[in-house]
Amino acid sequence: MSEVVLDASALLTLLNDEPGADVVAEALPGAVVSAVNMSEVAAKLCGAGMPEKVIHQVIDSLGLEIIPFDEAQAYQAGILYLAAKHAGLSLGDRACLGLAKILGLPALTADKTWKTLSIGVTVILVR
Repeated sequence: MSEVVLDASALLTLLNDEPGADVVAEALPGAVVSAVNMSEVAAKLCGAGMPEKVIHQVIDSLGLEIIPFDEAQAYQAGILYLAAKHAGLSLGDRACLGLAKILGLPALTADKTWKTLSIGVTVILVR
């Protein structure tokens, strides 16, 4: 059963073994991630020089359920634009928060600006 939606920043915290990695590791067994956020993680790993095959192995080893970005999420991410505009959130940020809102789950992130939002989603900071 899903318990939390992971943001790309949370996954990168884990993969880079940064402060807060332990919080993300504890959440993994009950975590889901938007395909949009998984794409962001793959892009960062690729940009750091990781080969495609290794990117797949690393991401697959996490055992995450990757949720496809569907029509409902597209609308939700778009609707969150005005409420999140002051925080400068990207599409990826809004995809994570929109999925969390749709599923009724908290969002786990390293992005402290998310705590300034009032959008009906519980935000948990990893550090």
